[in-house]
Amino acid sequence: MSDDVWIGLDVGTQSARAFAVTADGHVAGSAAAPLRSRREGDRHEQDPRDWWHAVCDAGREALRDVAPGRVRGVATCATSGTVLLVDGAGEPLTPGLMYDDARAGEQAALLGGAMSPSWGLPKLLWMLEEWPQHARDGVRLAHQADVITRRLTGHDVPSDSSHALKSGYEQARERWSPDAPAGLLPEVVRSGSRLGEVCADAAALTGIPAGTPVIAGMTDGCASQLAAGALREGDWNSVLGTTLVLKGFSRRLVEDPGGVLYSHRAPGGGWLPGGASSTGAGVLSAEFPGRDLDELGRRAVAYEHTSVLAYPLVSRGERFPFAAADAEAFVLGRPANEDELFAALLLGVALVERLCLDYADLLGLPTGGMVTLTGGGTSSRAWSQLRADVLGRAVRLVEQPHAAVGMAILAASAGNDPAGAADAMVRMRELIEPRTKHRAHLAEQYLRLVDELAARGWLGAAAAAHARGA
Repeated sequence: MSDDVWIGLDVGTQSARAFAVTADGHVAGSAAAPLRSRREGDRHEQDPRDWWHAVCDAGREALRDVAPGRVRGVATCATSGTVLLVDGAGEPLTPGLMYDDARAGEQAALLGGAMSPSWGLPKLLWMLEEWPQHARDGVRLAHQADVITRRLTGHDVPSDSSHALKSGYEQARERWSPDAPAGLLPEVVRSGSRLGEVCADAAALTGIPAGTPVIAGMTDGCASQLAAGALREGDWNSVLGTTLVLKGFSRRLVEDPGGVLYSHRAPGGGWLPGGASSTGAGVLSAEFPGRDLDELGRRAVAYEHTSVLAYPLVSRGERFPFAAADAEAFVLGRPANEDELFAALLLGVALVERLCLDYADLLGLPTGGMVTLTGGGTSSRAWSQLRADVLGRAVRLVEQPHAAVGMAILAASAGNDPAGAADAMVRMRELIEPRTKHRAHLAEQYLRLVDELAARGWLGAAAAAHARGA
């Protein structure tokens, strides 16, 4: 079994990646192929045919030194909310409207404002207005991952429930929303379901052997959670990139009346609750453009005990752990220099991370499991240590936190609970224990932030009270 290999495909914004991963988590091969976007204002498009070409290039390179007889399955993840219209043969009729294309503002408003213009369902309605000639029999909505899985199998395949979520698919009821135009919607199956096998034509182009099982995948965010191994009750994966994203695991579905936390159905049972904050590492490059952030981070260590308090929003408005369209970044206190400001920004992100987990706890979600840190922010060992200190608990770093690795884990689980496969395939890089020397100071700073957010009317009274008592 240790010679078996599973393939994970990740179709992102800048590239498509392919990883070949063994049962014990060894990467037998990996490769990436670039993708190009067309951006203008709210518009962000890609040519869906380029996705397939990039997957073919990455797949052939990743599998160059892998014997065909070792490959046991393949699964695909892609960006959440990226959609297009296809004809009856699966051929693209429109460009791919990417995850952050925001031209569907009017359509989102018509849906009651519960969906962002970047979600799939408002985009579907926008496409029907933009290209009314496509509103005919045989035309349907497709997600970015659907383009790949159809090419892999050589025939029409269902969408997976994870990618379908933002297009109006109700995961708890396993049905499409009444607001979605039924005649244009694909069939949907749960992530981890078998969709078919790699056909001969796809095998010749991708290097993935013909007959390899094709498994229904998940969005890139969920795939990254699988790669982090955060799949036991109470586990959380905190992804710190430009913004901060937290995703957990719960055996039961927990609804959020505030609407800032939503859940994907987990393969094999259970739920993956999560939310995305508008704070994150992006504030560092915005505040210090063109600077050596690693050097600033090293110098900021001297100000670990700073009394400056920062709420480091990357852009106006907050999404999680509260929704406040008018929220703005702020800094309380006067930093002695840029090093102390940098330290305050690092601390501010860590404090928001704790508030996110406290909000999940308020909702009744389990939060006592392992916290795994992934994303570009983990390149700073000092920042990871600070986050452990603020949380007051150990945090884990893993060797291969790539979304494509998460899809290899899903393919290996073949529709069963992927936690067992993740236990074997996720390799821990380091376990960081919290330090106690700044515990009282960090607790004081946390309460200051909670009080300030509440005073400004952004953080609700119940969430603030719970955070104060946590």
